[in-house]
Amino acid sequence: MIIVTGGAGFIGSNIVAELEKQGYKDIAVIDWLGKDDKWKNIAKRELAAVIAPEGIFAYLDDHVAEIEAVIHMGAISTTTETDADLILSSNFQLTWALWCWCRDFSKRFIYASSAATYGDGSLGFKDDESQEFLNSLRPLNKYGWSKALFDRKAARELSEGRGCPPQHAGLKFFNVYGPNEYHKGGQKSVVAHIFPVIKANQEVKLFKSYNPKYKDGWQLRDFVWVGDIVSVIMWLLKNPKVSGLFNVGTGHARSFYDLAKAAWEAIGMQPKIGFKEMPEELRGKYQYYTQADLAKLRKAGYDAPMTSLEEGVRQYVQDYLNTDDPYR
Repeated sequence: MIIVTGGAGFIGSNIVAELEKQGYKDIAVIDWLGKDDKWKNIAKRELAAVIAPEGIFAYLDDHVAEIEAVIHMGAISTTTETDADLILSSNFQLTWALWCWCRDFSKRFIYASSAATYGDGSLGFKDDESQEFLNSLRPLNKYGWSKALFDRKAARELSEGRGCPPQHAGLKFFNVYGPNEYHKGGQKSVVAHIFPVIKANQEVKLFKSYNPKYKDGWQLRDFVWVGDIVSVIMWLLKNPKVSGLFNVGTGHARSFYDLAKAAWEAIGMQPKIGFKEMPEELRGKYQYYTQADLAKLRKAGYDAPMTSLEEGVRQYVQDYLNTDDPYR
């Protein structure tokens, strides 16, 4: 059995779909479904169970012998969330409790960290898991801080020789896009946000730049297709001896202009791209550049190519967004 926390969410539901595709028979989803259409993310799947997060440890304890691994994607991922206690409870305390459970019962543990831990990027984007480096990072928001806090906790446990899960892999996701993110509202990827505008043949408005080093719309991100995220996780499941903290992106920074252009081209229309003011509250916390250093992941043995921006956007638009059924 594979446990996927946040399994009805964006990345989690894509993991669940691939687990089913690859023949895993018992998949348990830990998540809240709420009152919107989030349930559609898992509506096509055959599942062993769907459990609310408050029941997670009772379920784990009842199925100890069956469980192979816990894939922990559940989190408060809204970067604008202001309730620090809620963020800490979900993103740090729950993650630590799951680490301890997997340690105590010798179960494999794969969890989501985030590129938000790198803050403004002034220290680079190298997935160094030393305590010294992790302690030097200064995330720009509570979400990034909560993820960094757990990375630091795990590093301290390992450096001090305390027990750990037999496989423990933290994944620093960069800017992920792809199907099943529709419930995320303002936190959806840029592709999902601009597609209805493109479909209506209206001008796409990107944020202006407030950094003289970057032209309007040419702020850079490492945009990563969700299929590549899932591929890395499937590889980890097949390689139980691989542990560590790894970046997961493409390794190539691309502009928002490139992204918007690719979306227009995917639907076969000439680009219409303009610019708008960035909200005041974002200007001091805005990352102008992110790019994953993949050297560590490659050295660990992951050698599959990453999907190009143009190909990922094409797949997303043509196979999902521009169809009657956009769910994977």
